[in-house]
Amino acid sequence: MSETMNTFEAQQQGRPTGPLVHGYEVIIGFETHAQLSTASKIFSRASTAFGAEPNTQACAVDLALPGTLPVMNKGAVERAIEFGLAVNSHIAERSIFARKNYFYPDLPKGYQISQFEIPVVQGGVVEFFLGEEKKAVRLVRAHLEEDAGKSLHEDFIGQTGIDLNRAGTPLLEIVTEPDMRSSAEAVAYAKELHKIVTWIGICDGNMQEGSFRCDANVSVRKPGAPLGTRREIKNLNSFKFMQQAIDYEVRWQIEQIEDGHAIEQATVLFNPDTGETRAMRTKEDAADYRYFPDPDLPPLCISEQWIEQVRGLMAELPRVMADRFVRDYGLPEYDATQLTQSKAIATYFEATAKACGQAKLASNWIMGELSRRLNTEDIGIEAAPVQPAQLASLIGRIVDNTISNNAARQVFDTLWSGEGSDVDAIIEVKGLKQMNDTGALEAIVDEVIAANAKNVAEFKAGNEKALNALVGQIMKGSKGKANPQQVNDLLRSKLA
Repeated sequence: MSETMNTFEAQQQGRPTGPLVHGYEVIIGFETHAQLSTASKIFSRASTAFGAEPNTQACAVDLALPGTLPVMNKGAVERAIEFGLAVNSHIAERSIFARKNYFYPDLPKGYQISQFEIPVVQGGVVEFFLGEEKKAVRLVRAHLEEDAGKSLHEDFIGQTGIDLNRAGTPLLEIVTEPDMRSSAEAVAYAKELHKIVTWIGICDGNMQEGSFRCDANVSVRKPGAPLGTRREIKNLNSFKFMQQAIDYEVRWQIEQIEDGHAIEQATVLFNPDTGETRAMRTKEDAADYRYFPDPDLPPLCISEQWIEQVRGLMAELPRVMADRFVRDYGLPEYDATQLTQSKAIATYFEATAKACGQAKLASNWIMGELSRRLNTEDIGIEAAPVQPAQLASLIGRIVDNTISNNAARQVFDTLWSGEGSDVDAIIEVKGLKQMNDTGALEAIVDEVIAANAKNVAEFKAGNEKALNALVGQIMKGSKGKANPQQVNDLLRSKLA
C-alpha cells in the first residue's frame, strides 16, 4: 500500500544525507508483505499450505459467494502483536478493517480487505549494522490484510488461468519511512526484517514461495531539494535482485532527469535476465482505491492483558539477546549483533563460549573461519561439521599455548574434513604442539641472530620490519612450533 508513503515527505527534513550518486541523493522506502504462519486464512478456515493443486484451497468465503461472512483469525492478530512488540511499536487498542476497491481477475470480491486509517501496529524501528555502522529505519505502520489470488499466464496457448488458493492468505504489510540512502542499506534493512519475522516465527520467510515479498519505493533528488517522484519496484523476491533492481532504477532516474525528462510515478517490475526495470502501470494513490470501512467486520479490539499474554509467550528477541551478549560476555555490540543473525548461530556461540570460557575468541572463530567455511560450502551453521564442543576445545588449546593460531587452523581443517574428531588427538598425531623447551628455543634464536647480522643491525638502527624477518627465520627453524609471542619477546631481550 504505497499510498501511505505520501505521509513521508513532511517528515524528511533533517534526515541524514547518504552517499551521492552522480550528485544525487537516493531516497528509498520499503513495503514488505510477510505471509503470516497460520494454518488457515485470515477470514476463513481454508488451508494456507503451499503447493496444492490450483483452486483446491479456496472455500466459499474466499470465493465471496453470496451470504458468506469473514471471521477474523485470532492467530493472525497475535502474530501482528508479536511483530509490534519485536520492533517497539504501539499496538493499537482499537483498529479497523477497510475495503480497498479495485478490479483484477484474481480478486474474487472486487475489493481487498485491509487496514487503512487505523492499523493494528503503529510506528516502531528496525536497527541493523551496515558494515560496522549502526543504522535505524523508522516504521510507519504494519497492518493486516488478505492476499489476492494468482494469475497464471500460459503464453503458448494465449490464455490466463486464475488460482485462488492464495486468496485470503493472511499478510502483515510493513511500511517504512523513506530512511534508506543506498541499495546496500536497503538490502541490510530487508535482511534484518527477514531475520526478525523468522526469529519470532510469524513468517517462514521463504522468498521463492512468496512468503516474504518486498516493494522498494525509489526516488532521487539533489541534496536539500524536495523529495523526487518515486517509482515502486514490485515483488522483489531475493536480496541479490533487490540490490540490482534498486541500482538500475537509480541510474535510470538520474539519466532521465539529466536528459530533461520528468519522472512519472509508476509501478515497475525488475527483469533479472536483463537487469532492468520496466513500467507496469501508472501508480495509484489512496483516492483511487475508494477506501471505506468494511461493514462485515467489527473493530479489532486488543486489550493490554492480551498483549502481555502474547509477550509472555515470546522467545528472547534478537536485540535483547544481543544486549545480553554484550552485558554477560563482554562482546562488542557489532559482534553481538552478528551472532544474533539467527537462533542457530546464537545457540552455537553460546554453547561454545560456555564450554571454553573465552567469549571473544569464540566470537572471532565463528564470525571468521567458521563463517568463511559455511559461505564457501553454502550451508547453514546447523550443518557445520565442527560442533561447539570441538571448537571450544580448540580454543582452549590456543589459550593454554599448546598450539599456535596457525596450528589451530590446521586442527580446524582436520575437524571440518572429518578426518579426526578429538582435538588433542589431532594435535598429537600431527605433531602440532608448540615448543615449550626454553633452552631449545633459545638455541634456535641464537643461531638465527648469528646467521643474520644484517637484519640484526637494521633492527638496532630502528627498522622494526627487520625483526619480522628474524622471527620468520626462527619459526622456520622450529618448524612452526615456537610461540610467536615468546619468540618476539626473546628476540627483543637479546637484541636490546
